Parts: sequence; C-alpha cells; structure tokens
Amino acid sequence: MARGPRAAPKRRYNDSIFVNCLFDAEYEPIFHAIVFAIHDCGYVARCALEAYDSGDVRIEKILDIIDQCRLGIHDISRAELNEHGLPRFNMPLELGLFLCARRWERGKTKKIALILDLEPHRNQIFCSDISGQDIQVHKKEPIEAIKVVRNGFDPISPGLKFLVGALSPSATENLWNSCRS
Repeated sequence: MARGPRAAPKRRYNDSIFVNCLFDAEYEPIFHAIVFAIHDCGYVARCALEAYDSGDVRIEKILDIIDQCRLGIHDISRAELNEHGLPRFNMPLELGLFLCARRWERGKTKKIALILDLEPHRNQIFCSDISGQDIQVHKKEPIEAIKVVRNGFDPISPGLKFLVGALSPSATENLWNSCRS
C-alpha cells in the first residue's frame, strides 16, 4: 500500500538551531558532529540543505530558516582563498543576517548565536567587526565541535535532565564513537 509523505517533525522556535557552515566533503565530519551534538542536547538542527525548491531564491530560504530558529551555530572557519584567490563569504554573510535578525526581532525570545572557528582570534584578520564576540574553537576536530556545541547551549537547554555541562573529553569521544559504529 502506497503512503503519502510523512509529516515533518514539529519544530519549535526555542528548540531549533540554524546551522551555518560549508557543505562539502572536507567539512562533513565537523557538520555531522555539530548535528549530532544538537540532537543529543534535545534541539532540532536546521540548515539550507533542508529546502530543495529550485523555484525559491536561496537567500530567501535561509532567511525563512533563520526566522524560525532562536539559536544559530555559525562556523566561519573556512574563509581561506579558493583556486581563484577569493574567500567564501557565505558563512560571514549568513552570520550577519542572523545577527541582524537578533537585533530587530520583535515578539520572540532573543536569538542566541554560537560562532565557531579553527583557532582563537583568527577572525580578527578577515572579519574584524565581530572581534567583540566570543568565538569558540573546534580545531577542525569533530570531538572539539561536539564539546563547544554542548558548552555553548548547556545553560539554555530545553529542560533535558541529562545535560549538565559539557561531557568530559573521554565521555564525548565514547558517545561519538558509539553513534558512528
């Protein structure tokens, strides 16, 4: 018997996290670690990959997702130059959109941003306007990415009893490895 499409899970504003990062093979282990940590903490990961309607303008899709998420994770670690000598500006642009939405949002709980990079203060070289933000470092390591996500959203977790601070490094690695196997 044929079935229709399943209904998407209900996404609530306070429990949804917009993930702003590159979607390529090199970044994929970090992306999976971030999504794993988001779901492990009881949140719902949202990103541009969820909307495939070619009739929509991509920036409009991103703005709609940002509007529906209280929280955002913005990884600006991939700002290196490409083969044409140009950097990728998508992640800093989407971070700017999120910060603008945070600034002018009315009637909702204030948005919270978690900004990630490879090493401390590196962003001051290529995006000095955010030098006043607390940038978290993942060192291009999935385990570190899990730790910074858990640390970043622990104080505001959606009432989960098991989330009491970040996991120890060994517990994080054990949990990550058990889910990958």
